[in-house]
Order: sequence, then C-alpha cells, then structure tokens
Amino acid sequence: MIGRAVLSRGAKLAAAASVRRGAVGASLTAHHGAATQMISAREFSAFMDAYDEHVEERKAEDIVPRPLNAEQMSDLVEQLKNPEKGEEERLVELLESRVPPGVDEAAYVKASFLTAVAKGETESPLVDRKHAAKLLGTMQGGYNVAPLIELLDDEELGQIAADALKHTLLVFDAFHDVEDKAKAGNAMAKEVIESWAKAEWFLKKEKVPEKITVTIFMVPGETNTDDLSPAPDAWSRPDIPLHAKAMLKNPREGIDDAMKQIAELKEKGFPLAYCGDVVGTGSSRKSAINSVLWHMGDDIPFVPNKRTGGVVLGGKIAPIFFNTAEDSGALPIEMDVDKLKMGSVVDIYPYDGVVKDHESGEEITTFKLASDVLFDEVQAGGRIPLIIGRGLTAKACESLGKEPSDVFRVPGKIEPKEDQGYTLAQKMVGKACGLDGVLPHNYCEPIMTTVGSQDTTGPMTRDELKDLACLGFQSDLVMQSFCHTAAYPKPVDVVTHHTLPDFIRNRGGVSLRPGDGIIHSWLNRMLLPDTVGTGGDSHTRFPLGISFPAGSGLVAFAAATGSMPLSMPESVRVRFHGEMQPGITLRDLVHAIPYQAIQDGHLTVAKQGKKNIFSGRILEIEGLPNLKCEQAFELSDASAERSAAGCTIELNEEPIIEYLKSNIVLLQWMIAEGYGDARTIERRIGKMEDWIANPVLLRADKNAEYAATIDIDLNEIKEPVVCCPNDPDDAKLLSEVQGDKIDEVFIGSCMTNVGHFRAAGKLLSQQEGEVPTRLWIAPPTKMDESTLSDEGYYSTFGTSGARLEMPGCSLCMGNQARVKENSTVVSTSTRNFPNRLGKGANVYLASAELAAVSAIFGYLPTPEEYLKKHEFLQKDADDTYRYMNFNEMDDYVAKAQGSK
Repeated sequence: MIGRAVLSRGAKLAAAASVRRGAVGASLTAHHGAATQMISAREFSAFMDAYDEHVEERKAEDIVPRPLNAEQMSDLVEQLKNPEKGEEERLVELLESRVPPGVDEAAYVKASFLTAVAKGETESPLVDRKHAAKLLGTMQGGYNVAPLIELLDDEELGQIAADALKHTLLVFDAFHDVEDKAKAGNAMAKEVIESWAKAEWFLKKEKVPEKITVTIFMVPGETNTDDLSPAPDAWSRPDIPLHAKAMLKNPREGIDDAMKQIAELKEKGFPLAYCGDVVGTGSSRKSAINSVLWHMGDDIPFVPNKRTGGVVLGGKIAPIFFNTAEDSGALPIEMDVDKLKMGSVVDIYPYDGVVKDHESGEEITTFKLASDVLFDEVQAGGRIPLIIGRGLTAKACESLGKEPSDVFRVPGKIEPKEDQGYTLAQKMVGKACGLDGVLPHNYCEPIMTTVGSQDTTGPMTRDELKDLACLGFQSDLVMQSFCHTAAYPKPVDVVTHHTLPDFIRNRGGVSLRPGDGIIHSWLNRMLLPDTVGTGGDSHTRFPLGISFPAGSGLVAFAAATGSMPLSMPESVRVRFHGEMQPGITLRDLVHAIPYQAIQDGHLTVAKQGKKNIFSGRILEIEGLPNLKCEQAFELSDASAERSAAGCTIELNEEPIIEYLKSNIVLLQWMIAEGYGDARTIERRIGKMEDWIANPVLLRADKNAEYAATIDIDLNEIKEPVVCCPNDPDDAKLLSEVQGDKIDEVFIGSCMTNVGHFRAAGKLLSQQEGEVPTRLWIAPPTKMDESTLSDEGYYSTFGTSGARLEMPGCSLCMGNQARVKENSTVVSTSTRNFPNRLGKGANVYLASAELAAVSAIFGYLPTPEEYLKKHEFLQKDADDTYRYMNFNEMDDYVAKAQGSK
C-alpha cells in the first residue's frame, strides 16, 4: 500500500460527505409525527390490498416484490401501531426486510418510527423499545446513526445500541460524536470505539472458505455487458430482480433459454459460478454483475432485492467488470477455462489456486488470484465496505492512540528501480495522491476531481449514493446527463428526467437536461488538465488528464467521498510517427491501433485463448501533440473498445489553452441558462482560469517502463481502416472488405464532433436526391445541432433522406431506435457487439467520411472510390474541421457575460 495516509485521507473525505447528527437526529421524531397522521381502517385495507396485488403481479413474473417506498412505509407505520388481526407476523417482516437501507426516503420514515418507539414517544404492540433499537442497527448507516448514538446514553438500550454501532460502517463524521461520548466517560461509546479499532465488524464475518463447491454455468466465447444487461432493457436496471430476467435473453452458442438452464443447474444443489472465455467486456454498467449475482449470489440480510457473493470465472475478465464484481462482494478469478463444461460440478480451492472435479478429485486447472486482498473484500461484503471499514478502524486506532491495525491484508508496494521514471499516467495518478508517481500494481486512492453519470446507470448510482448515506458530494465536480433515454423515453425514464436532476443538484452536482446531448461531449468541457476522474459509462475517457471508468457503485463512492480505490495498472505505449496521408482520418488512426496490435501479435480476434495486450492496462498515446482536444477524445474514447483501464494522450499546451478558454465561456453560459449547481460550475471556471495563468503539463519520463510499445507509421496508412462485424478488435483495411452491400448508415455517437457532420454534409451534397441507404444523423450535443442547422447542413441531410435524431446516443446505445433486423450497417458508433444496434445486424465501424461515402454508394467502396470522393473535402478542410470555440461565438459570449 502507498502510505497509511491513503486510508486516513479516504476516511476523512468520506466523513465530510455524511450526515451531521444534529441535522438528522432532531428531525426524525418530528417527521414521524408529520408522516404518520391518522389513517382510516379503509386506508389500512387499501394499502394492504394494493401491496397484495403487487406481490401477485411480481409472483406471476417469478420475481420478488419491489422494496417499500416512503408512502408505503408511512402506511405500514400506522398498521404497526394498530395491526389487523392475523397480519402481525407479515407486518413485522415488511418492516424488517423490505425497506432499503441508507438515506432512501423509505429508510427515513422507518428510522423515524423506530426512533420514536425506542425513545418511548410512540408505541406498537408488535415492536417494543428493544426490538426497535435492534432494527435501527440493521439499517447500515445514514438516518439510523444519530438515534443509535443518542441511545448510548439510555440505561436499558445502551448495550443494544452499542452492539449495533460496532457493526455499522457508514457513520462518517458521526464518529466524532461517539468519540466525544467516549471521552466524556460513556462506557458504551468507549466499547464501540474499541470494537471499531479491533475491526470486530470484519472479524465476525465469515471468511472465504477453504473449498467452494459450484456448478459451472458456462457461456462460451465472449460475454459483453450488453449480453448480461441488454440495452433495450436499460429502463429496468434499478429493479434488479426484474432486470436479471433479461440476462442472456438472446440465444447464442450454448445458451438457448438462460433462465431455464439456470433453474435446472440449481437443482444439483450447489451455487452456480458464471464462467466464460472472455467475460464482461464493453460498458461499465454494474447492472451486469447485479444480474449475475441475482441468479448466482447470496441474499443480504435486511437489504431487499440485492445480492452479494458469488463466483465469476473467466479466461479473461474485463477490468471494469472485474472491479464491479469486487465491489459487489463476488470472487472474480481469471484461469484457463477450456476444461470447464456447462453443468460440471467442481471444487475451487481459492487459497491453493486449484480447481478439482467434485466427484473424482482430479485436478482440472490452476490459477492465481489477482490479489490476496480479494479474500478481505469478499469477507467484508465487497471492496467498498472494506475500504470504508478499514478507514473507520484506522480512525478508531488513532483516537485510542493505538498502532494501526494489522488485521487486514495489505497489498505489496512496488518500489522503483534505480533510474526508473514514471509514465504520464503514473504521474497523473501520483499527483492525485500527493506523490511523484505511482508504479503498476501499487494500491492507491487518488482524488477524483471530476465524476460523470449518465441516465441508464444514474438511477443505480442514485440508489448506491443512498446506500452510502451521501447527502453531499466531495468530488469537486459531479455531472449527470440524460443522453441515453431522452429521445425515446419510457414512462420510468420520464420519472428519472424529473427527479434525478434535483437529487444531483441538492448534493452540489451539475445536472444537464434531456436533449442537451452526450455525457462525454459535455463532461470533457469541464475537465482540468492532469487530473483524475471516473464515470458510470465505459467511454468516460478524458482527453485531458485520465479517467478510470467504473460501475455505479464505485462511481457513487467516488462522488460521495472524492476518492476511488485503484490498483495501478501497467501501461502500453502507442507511438505515432510520420505524416498523415490524404483521405486518412482520426478514426482511421483509432482503428490502426488494434490493426497494428494484430500485426505485432499483441491482439487476437478469436475468443478462445484470447490475447489482448491492452486489457486492464492504460493506453498511453504519443506522437500527436498538436491535436485539438476534440480530436484527442476520438483516440481516448476508443480505448474502451481495447478493454483498457484508461488512456492518456500527450498534448501540447496550446490546444489545451484554446479548449479551456472556450469551455470557460460555455460554463458561464450554463450558469446564465440556469444550470446548477452554480457554485460548483463557478469553482470549476476559477480552476480553469488558474491553469491558463500557469499552463504547466506533466510529461512522461524518458526512462519510464511500459508493458509493450506499439509503433505506428502514419506514412504506411494509405487507406481507411474499419472494424468488421461484429467485433471492435477485428480491424481490417478497406480493401479487404470492399464491395459489401450496406443497408443502413449511422453518423453519430460520442466519437463524432461538428467537423464530422460538416464533412458528411459536404460529401452528401454531391449526391442528387436521397441516398440508397437508410441514413441516420445524430449530433452529439444541441450546440452541434444548432451550429449545423445555422450553416445549412440540416437541409442537406434532409435532401439526402436522412432520419434526424435528437442529440444524444441514439443507435449507439441500442436502447432506443434500432436498425432493421439482419441489416448490414456502417456506423461511427463506439462499438459493434452482436445485436447492439439491431437484432442480427452486421456492423462495420468507420469514420464519418467513409460512412457518408458508403451511404451514397450503397456498398463499401474501394479505396480508390473513397479517396476520389474525399478529394472534395481537401479544398476547404480548415472550414470543414472547424471546432466550436464558444469564446468566439457571439451568442454564447453575450450570454456568458451576463452571468458574471
């Protein structure tokens, strides 16, 4: 571990994010009085009748009921005060196990009722004072903490409250209230502090067993997160049991009816282990692991509709999916899975690194865990509880004047060799940790300066924030977008559009609006150079600084505490040299990276025995220092398709200064337009201005070490490079696939900017009438849309017969409009996994320029045909690839000046 200060800093940041005792404790009993006014017997019956109906509806779908909401919890309180005969046991069960923990609205009602009972301010024949105090202790943190601390002074309930607090981790700055009581002589409080220092909260949990017997649920080939959490079902992701029914709903090799196969395998009497050649590539959605664990994990006591534990086995496990498994308390293990078959029962010996046949005891394969700390993570119930708990134990030890605890496994620290330098990424992460650099495999908790959340994972991040008892963000800037659902919202999305903005702003975050456009195109405008961040979308890949995309749980943790756990990845360097050739675009350079890696033997397309030098490593790109930041993002964005952990791009100061000056005006315009939280936006503007006044960038050391270096000669790239159906790793030259008939063309996604649409428009203007393909146009932001409309390009698109989409993700996400079944498509989207853009679709990834030419011809052109068309763009390339500098756009400048 890199210094013990790391944990104390994480604990301090978490502390600042929490609920002050006075603010909550004083309001709980008052709320109880307001929320539990007299309800008639008819209303009692109406509540139970409605709930019974809901239970039956869910039972018909073979899923458990949803957790109680605040209104239902208020009705339940009245039932508990005056229970109907025969309903007593059921009412108590609802109270105990059907209310979400943390700072959920229903948890507030529950905590206020239990507090009132425990303090003797109200009564229930079903819940006495002791029972109420015990139930407060099951709520994990948030609204229950202040009442429990107050009960430490209660002669009858003090011990119950103390026992509850010993195993409550989400106390944050309420720690100081317990500490003050202990110092004032409260024996119960002292007992709590001592228990935290001993890490009893951890030691009393079950350890990972010596042997784990599982039945293998084998999914051959590559499983991406869209297989586990399909985009068309994104609306149901917060409802874990319902969403889990969509897991693997599209038949594939070895899977014809996943739900039936899972049920049949469970009849063998052992837990299931998810297994595949390559597991969890693609998006960062935590809903993917949520679905796996719903079928293969364990219930969490007193927490409805979430599960933990479980085992995931893979020849390769994608880094973000690996992390979400860690966060959820699962045990992810990379191993050779060739001999593991669907339905076989095996014994996993995690400490010995061996897998044996359950019946014969014959050794099947061996493995080595990524880190022994995994044992602690599983025991603690996940990586996040472990981090918070370790911080709590560290604070308690410090309070008592004791040496730091030695209970937990500590990752080894890698010391630099003599004369070893740091890569750019290692320096950026080091800066965020207060160090010169962080070498690979070292554990750290860098400051998260910028955090992004989008709308299909946002509701899950919201729920995770509630579970973390977060009422205020400690990350410097947290931004929420609505780009994935705005164009074709379902009723549940409309609710999210109306409720999530206030949730984010009330915690000091910045909320965009439906129709504004894609998260990355906006979040990039809020970045600070050489800083570290994260986001709940796998394409949160900063062109400035570095980001480590994550699932909703880790994103919530980063937003709430301002830091994030990281085992520093190794780096792969990609060096460009030479001159770009005519007709070659930045998108071709994006695809040249996997193309060259295949030629060098670093990457294979086949999934069995998959080789991918980029997987889990940081992609560090050099040789293009004068790119505009919009161009740089094309390269960093596509590092997601490489399964890279993150990406850095070496840029000069000039394009960054230009970008920040533009972005300052945009942020000022946002304030004038009523976007909030205004204080957060103003703070970010000030930091941008500070950097411009002293524009210093980190640079990689010449003696830094890399896992591999891939050199790409721009002089040798003389024709477009595409990624073939349906794998973003399958990069080929255009000449290898020329002539393939194209049915539909999509120009849009975060991989595009205003220049791409101008180029497409100018190419399309050479075509008379409508193109022979179905053409989709979806600009990334409303600013792009407005600019293109003002410049007349929307007229060109219309004349070409294009379908004009609202700014946002559109086809790229796959949860909104879809291409026709079994069509062949050229797309500028980020990835082309099977069934993502449309059922049975075969999708080529290409530049906007090649996409436009393909739309005109109705087939993939020859290189000669493409280059001839592209010559038209050379005449005024500077005008075509002119980016939006808001400080030079009169409307934005005038509005921005009004915000000062």
